[in-house]
This record gives sequence, structure tokens and C-alpha cells, in this order.
Amino acid sequence: MGILSGNPKDEPMHYGEVFGTWSFLLGAKAMVAGYQTMLNHIGDGDLHKLVEESIEAAQQEAKQIEILLKENGIGLPPSPPDRPKACLEEIPVGARFMDNEIAAAISADIAAGLVACSQMIGSCIREDIAMMFGQFHTQKATLGGKYLRLNKEKGWLIPPPLHIHKSVEC
Repeated sequence: MGILSGNPKDEPMHYGEVFGTWSFLLGAKAMVAGYQTMLNHIGDGDLHKLVEESIEAAQQEAKQIEILLKENGIGLPPSPPDRPKACLEEIPVGARFMDNEIAAAISADIAAGLVACSQMIGSCIREDIAMMFGQFHTQKATLGGKYLRLNKEKGWLIPPPLHIHKSVEC
């Protein structure tokens, strides 16, 4: 039996797996803090619920990665403090993030997260880590679909130029 056979949890992580998981965790923690701040700016009830779901998803991902890193003797990145709740009406209108801006920013974060998960899946030699990021990828794709639907329903989606092919009749 070689060092990379048997139970994947007994295999060492390679440097790419360490860096990728550590970086992913740092990003997840930053997103939780950022999204908690964004909650204070949201007026739309549907978006508020979806951002809360996004926070819960990022916190779950962070917990799983923290366990993995601790089991492998790897130090954790710093955690920003939880953000306090504020009253929307107390934030000056010109200083508020708009609901459509928040939805677009989080949609972009999800797209970047899908790429990060795919990159980790492709670079892993430990099946358990690859499967964990496969799970994250699936969850992010589902969440991204919810944001897409919400953006369309609310009229917040700004599509790129649309190509409509019209055939020329002779």
C-alpha cells in the first residue's frame, strides 16, 4: 500500500489543497461579514431571505473546511466579527446599497465560487476534499439559480446585448 491508497482522510494534503481550502475559508468568512452588512441595507423581503440563506450556506462551508484544516494541523485564517443589525431607515439614502446592487454582487460572488470549487475539484488528489467541493459547487449552483430567478422576477437583471438571429428571406 502506498501513501496515497486506502482511506483518503489518512492521506496528507498537498500544498495546493492546503492553499485552496485555506483561501476558500478566508473568502467564506469575509462573505459572511459582508452579507451581514448587506442585510442592513435590504428593503425587499424576498432578497432578505435569500441573503440569509447565503449566509447560512457560507457558514456551513466554513465549518466543514475548518474541521478539515484542524484535522490536518493547519492554522485557520482570522475570522471577522459578526456585524451588528441596523435599521434601514437610519442609513442615509445616498449611503445605502440598493437591492439590485446587492443581488448582482452576490450573484457575481456565486459565479466566482463556482469557479473556485471547480478549480479545487480538478486539483485535488484526495477524494474526500474533491467530493466536499463538489457538494459546495452543487449548492452554489442551486443558490445561483435562485438569485437568477429573483433578479428576473424583480426586473433587476441587466442582460448583455442580446443576439437575435433573423434569417434573411430572398
